[in-house]
Formats: sequence, structure tokens, C-alpha cells
Amino acid sequence: MDMATAYGEALPSVPDWLNKGDNAWQMTASTLVALQSMPGLVILYGSIVKKKWAVNSAFMALYAFAAVLICWILLCYRMAFGDKLLPFWGKGAPALGQSYLIGRAGIPESTHYFANGTVETPKNEPFYPMATLVYFQFTFAAITMILLAGSVLGRMNIKAWMAFVPLWLIFSYTVGAFSLWGGGFLYHWGVIDYSGGYVIHLSSGIAGFTAAYWVGPRLKSDRERFPPNNVLLMLAGAGLLWMGWSGFNGGAPYSANIDSSIAVLNTNISAATSLLTWTTLDVIFFGKPSVIGAVQGMMTGLACITPGAGVVQSWAAIVMGICSGSIPWFTMMILHKKSVLLQKVDDTLGVLHTHAVAGLLGGLLTGLLAEPVLCDLILPVKHSRGAFYGGNGGGQFLKQIVAASFVIGWNLVSTTLILLAIRIFIPLRMPEDQLVIGDDAVHGEEAYALWGDGEKYDPSKHAMHPSVYSEQTNPSPFNGARGVTIQL
Repeated sequence: MDMATAYGEALPSVPDWLNKGDNAWQMTASTLVALQSMPGLVILYGSIVKKKWAVNSAFMALYAFAAVLICWILLCYRMAFGDKLLPFWGKGAPALGQSYLIGRAGIPESTHYFANGTVETPKNEPFYPMATLVYFQFTFAAITMILLAGSVLGRMNIKAWMAFVPLWLIFSYTVGAFSLWGGGFLYHWGVIDYSGGYVIHLSSGIAGFTAAYWVGPRLKSDRERFPPNNVLLMLAGAGLLWMGWSGFNGGAPYSANIDSSIAVLNTNISAATSLLTWTTLDVIFFGKPSVIGAVQGMMTGLACITPGAGVVQSWAAIVMGICSGSIPWFTMMILHKKSVLLQKVDDTLGVLHTHAVAGLLGGLLTGLLAEPVLCDLILPVKHSRGAFYGGNGGGQFLKQIVAASFVIGWNLVSTTLILLAIRIFIPLRMPEDQLVIGDDAVHGEEAYALWGDGEKYDPSKHAMHPSVYSEQTNPSPFNGARGVTIQL
């Protein structure tokens, strides 16, 4: 087969506008981002929490992934990337019809005009079908919701969570996505959010912290002692998260182009630098490296580089990694312990620090370090630049601050109103009997057939029978699957 035949038009399945390379990369990037959530964060959440909450934590992530997809295609995609309804919101409509999905992808409100009304940047129309773009953007919406869940693990009523997911997607996520990516007022103002430092990380961190306040804390015993039930499995989930980020930032240009390559390289540089910085600080101040700390540092590095991955130079990615490995470390390890407000709100996995602080930091650093040539490769407002490059860079930094303030304010208000509405019908926090028992009471299932959280086997304490091998099942008032404890 000659090259012209392989890459040429072949109606009806290969129209003249279809670029097979771009389409293949975009579907690959979509799959990588989806794997970050399912199974990446499902595994990470199920293993980083106390054993009695492993099933519940994993299920919250699994449910969110499925529920977001259905809401996305029924209504939310076009609220975030469709025709303009308000300066910060698109018109909701289904993205299900064959005629809509097989047509060329496009973001209708992305045409950017000069002040005199002439076109500066034409409509963003990638060279693949709308179905590819719909799914790619779904994976971003899903991971945002799952990151938010990290703030309320270990006590949120699962029924309240099931109601919260679609409501927050509709009334919060779509607003940030349209405003910054879909052709809303911040997009046309020239705010830089390359791949979701504000849309995803800042919003999930602020909304998660707000939700943690309204849901209430875990049991006192859980707050005081919450060891991960499987550190090695936690690392497996973290590995999927890290490797999947190449699709996260590499897919943001909607094309397999040179900016995509820059973004993938910068993403990994920042993550590695941040992980090493966080680990170094752990060794200096606590005398030993922490595996959980390394995972936290990895996350902050990935979150920080996201708003600028394709518009900063690689040396700047190192600078951002150093900042993301140190500033969130300080807010989590030092400031959190001294702040009355932060102590009062039970943010289970510290999403405020690992995502809100890191995402905000990345957005502001992008306003300082965005390189003019790289900006012109991807941004709708040409000649954008960070403050360190002179010109209009100072104005860019101010735009980043205003956009962050909008995202923070919207998520505080919308999340509060949604949860106050839900709690009229459904309690936000589990009842005390479920909080004491955990997974078996909530789901009738347990993750492991093991003894207590974090305990090592002690024959004098755990051996219930004199035989070398014996089986013991623990009676429970709750019907459901029970594990078998093997007494060695």
C-alpha cells in the first residue's frame, strides 16, 4: 500500500479533514488520562486509607468515573465546550447523536477577535471527529471529581456522594471549563491554564476542602491513626497517575505537535524534581524518607506544572518542581499543624495542599515564566508572555491572580449550596455505627481477610486455635461477603 493511499481520503470513514496521527494520539492520550482514574486513583484511594475504608474509598472513585461519563454525554460536555449561554457557561445539550459525533471536532466559541473585530485566532478545530474530543474532555472531568473525593474519604454518606457527583459536575466544573477552555470570558481575556491547573486542581482542592467542612470530620480514632493498608499497592496507583499524566498534558494541544512533546517532557521533569525536593525535606526535618511523602511530592509536581506544561521552558519546569515540592510541603507539614481553621476541617488526603495550593502555585508561576515563543504555539491570545519576559508579562500575572480568585470563589459558593441542598434530603455524614465498623457496615464487603489496621501478627494476641492452620470467621450483624483469617 502506498503512502498516499494510507493517509489519503477514503470516504465515508476517512474524510479529507481527518488526520489519523492526531486522532490516534488523542485517543491514546484519552486512555492514559482515563487510566489515571480507573484504575489509578481507585487503587491509590483503596490502599492509602485505613483498612476498614478500603472498599468505600475505592468505590467512591469508581462510582464517580461512571456517573460523570453519563452526565457528560447527556448534558455537561456542551455546557463546557458548546455554544455560549453566559460569559462563563455554555448551553447544555446531549452529545449523543451520530450526526454530531462523527463530524469534525470544534469548539464553537473559541474564535478570538482583535478589538477591531477582525479574527486573531480562528476557531479551534482539531483534525479528528467530535467523538474523540468528547471522550478526551470527559476524562478530565472524571479525574477532577475523583480528586475532590480525596477530601471526604472515611465518613461521607455514600448516598450523599451519589447525589453530589452530578450536581457538582453541572454547577461547578462546567463553569470553570467553559470560562477557561471553552471560549468563556477568561479564555478570551488571555488567562493561561494550559491543561487544568485551575479548572481541575484548584477547583477540586477548594471544593474538596469546602465539602470536608460541611460533611464533618472522621471519627476521632480515625483522625489520630489512619495508616495506609497497602503501601506497595499505593505506589502502583501512584505510578499509573504519574505515567498517565503524559496523556493529561500531552493531549492538551489537541494534536500530536511539538508543543505536545514539550509538555510531556516538562511534566516528567517537574514531577521528578518535586518528588526529590519533598523527600529531601522529609529527611532534613524528620530524619527519614517517607514513601507517602514521595507520592505527595509527585502529585504536587504534576499539579503545579499542569497550567504551564506547554508554555514554559524545561529549566522553568525544574523551578516549578522545586517550588511545588517545598511550598505545599510547608503548608501541609508546618502551617496545617499551626492553623486553627486547617485543623478544624478534616481534609482526609490533604487535597487542599496537594492540588489547590499546587495548582494555584503553578498558575501564578506560569504568569511569571510563560515563554513568548511557546505561548504563540498554543494560546489564542498571541504575544502572551510571563512577567519575567517583560512587555505585557506583568498584566499576564495579574490575569492569573484574577482567574484564580474567580475559580476559588465559585467553588466555595457552588459547593456549599449543593451540599446544603443535599443535606435537606440525605445526611452528608455516615451514622456513627457505620463510622465505627467501616466497609462491612456500608457495603457488606471487606477488602482483606486480615487482622487490625497496621498490626503485625502476634501469636499470643491473634492465635485463636492451637492448630497450625485454622480458619476463623468473625460474626457480624451485617450481611455480606466476609474474609477468612488464616491463623499461622
